[in-house]
Amino acid sequence: MRKYEVIFIVKPLEEEATNAVLAKFENLVTANGGNIEKIDRWGKKRLAYEVKDFTEGYYCIFYFTGEPAVVAELDRVMKITDEILKHMVIKEDE
Repeated sequence: MRKYEVIFIVKPLEEEATNAVLAKFENLVTANGGNIEKIDRWGKKRLAYEVKDFTEGYYCIFYFTGEPAVVAELDRVMKITDEILKHMVIKEDE
């Protein structure tokens, strides 16, 4: 199992909708054999530049362990999810 972190920006939604998006990805990681170690919610921040006609977004980081297949599935689903403005997955050094 490798250590990863994924940072992503969610569209500025109501709190319930934002929590639903975060829960969706948390469940996705665990359902594919990953293990979430920590969730860091930065909250709503102003973006440096406009992304998909939005000037604000909700920042969140997941620290997790898993196989490369977990990362591939997470990346695939984040790309097709309308609520995600941007995301980046990083493999942590051992």
